[in-house]
Amino acid sequence: STFAATVTLCLDDLQWADSASIAAVNQLLLAGGIASQHAKFFFLGCYREGETDKYNPLWKTLCNNDLVSARSTDVKLDCMDEETLTTMVSETLCLLPRLTRCLSSIIYRKTKGNPLFVSQLMISLSKEGLLRPSLSRRRWEWDKEK
Repeated sequence: STFAATVTLCLDDLQWADSASIAAVNQLLLAGGIASQHAKFFFLGCYREGETDKYNPLWKTLCNNDLVSARSTDVKLDCMDEETLTTMVSETLCLLPRLTRCLSSIIYRKTKGNPLFVSQLMISLSKEGLLRPSLSRRRWEWDKEK
């Protein structure tokens, strides 16, 4: 019998990983993971650009010739502009952009469009009750003043 499900490994903040941890990831990728054509293994590694140099173990892994032939995609996550942020907030809250523009503007001013900060701020606003669902209005509402 064979195992049909894809195994997924997601590691964040790899720029701070030590040599032993990176070596373990390398072994996973080379042994039965990405280098194998029929493997059902998905690896998602996240790191901050600009926080590694050529001596960092992560950088050596990224330049590893054995892994170069593996299928990989480099995704760069930049800060959003205000219009993109408005679209994201609008879609998240299932409201028209004209209704979320004021909230989006506040979020943009506080986060400068950094996706991580946007997400954390929206969660915080919800937990604090500043961004909340209204059953009577059947939509999300917030306090501009707070």
